[in-house]
Amino acid sequence: MPTSSDPCAKPELIHPNDALPMLLEQVNAITDTLSLPLENALDHVLAEDVISTVNLPPFDNSAMDGYAFRFADLNSKTDTTSLTLVGEAFAGHPFTGEIPAGACVRIMTGAQIPSALDTVQMQEQTEIQGDKICVTHTRKSGANVRSKGEEVSVGQTVLKAGTLIRAAELGVLATLGQAKVTVFHMLKVAFFSTGDELKPVGTELQPGQIYDSNRYSIRGLLCKTGVEWIDLGIIEDCPNAIKQAFLNASEQADLVLTSGGVSVGDADYVKQVLQDVGKITFWRLAMKPGKPFAMGALPNAIFCGLPGNPVASMVTYYQLVLPLIYKMQGRGELKRHLVSATLVHDIRRKPGRVEYQRAVVSRNKHGALEVSTTGAQGSGMLTSMSSANSFLIVPREQGEMTAGSQVTVELFNHVLS
Repeated sequence: MPTSSDPCAKPELIHPNDALPMLLEQVNAITDTLSLPLENALDHVLAEDVISTVNLPPFDNSAMDGYAFRFADLNSKTDTTSLTLVGEAFAGHPFTGEIPAGACVRIMTGAQIPSALDTVQMQEQTEIQGDKICVTHTRKSGANVRSKGEEVSVGQTVLKAGTLIRAAELGVLATLGQAKVTVFHMLKVAFFSTGDELKPVGTELQPGQIYDSNRYSIRGLLCKTGVEWIDLGIIEDCPNAIKQAFLNASEQADLVLTSGGVSVGDADYVKQVLQDVGKITFWRLAMKPGKPFAMGALPNAIFCGLPGNPVASMVTYYQLVLPLIYKMQGRGELKRHLVSATLVHDIRRKPGRVEYQRAVVSRNKHGALEVSTTGAQGSGMLTSMSSANSFLIVPREQGEMTAGSQVTVELFNHVLS
């Protein structure tokens, strides 16, 4: 933590790898919990481990349409064995009759396998001759059988506390028969933009004005994280207006995000007002884009001030705010998807700050990963984020880079093809 009584005046640039632990030390995970019906649990975070009270599958069942029989009834001396068909088993309607030696049951995918039988032959590898089923081709005991408990057994921990409930988790919980789940209260995040030059989309711009894009980007990012977001709009460059916005946000949210107003301009009031209504730890970070970044506390909420430039706002969100949200949600440490790739062109730069260049990672014809930037890297060029699937991370001390170099890349939002 800065030791100066005025943290905003401290000139040193702090490495983002050093800033992040300092950020995380300032927050605690939500501990309040509630029990929700499963249908309302999407995007909430599990507050306790989910331990199975059932086996999955709950019974031996067929992996495909075919015929179930005892493997021991097959004649190992011939390529074809004839079995007598004695009944049928459908999903939800098991066969309950007698199955003498040398008999088989017609069975459908998902149907329970009679306890006396142990193997299923797919129908494509059988021949029907009246009530006789000729089993052909290579076969083995237990083929095409999904065994009871092979996926999950009674007493097994299936989902751990801190897991975000998404579509797949909803399905897993339903499969386990969990009608209700215990979750943490959803994190509430309020956000607003500052700047007299900003106008809402759909209005007519006057000279010197621009549309506010940051609120839309931030909203989109928050929608993917399992939080309840509160959009407070655009706040004018006025200390009183910003103060009221802070107090309003603090009453509604656990975390407050702003974009703009944390640099060193005469109209950058956010950090000034924050010192009056709360406390601030302000860093000038050794990162590009994203040098101006503020973090502190309001009366009832944590605060993060993102840079006003659109790309810098998104980069600092990914690198600093998202890990903070993970911890506050009770999800633990954010695991980043880092890969090594070959740079396909030269990069000219000067050492000084860690740089997060917007980039595209793909596989070449040999299947190896290679990376190129999206072109111009200005912090106001939001199209560079739209075109990217990754950040090319350039170390602080790194100078010019040449094609063929191995570089570290952080993937986001995309799947490599």
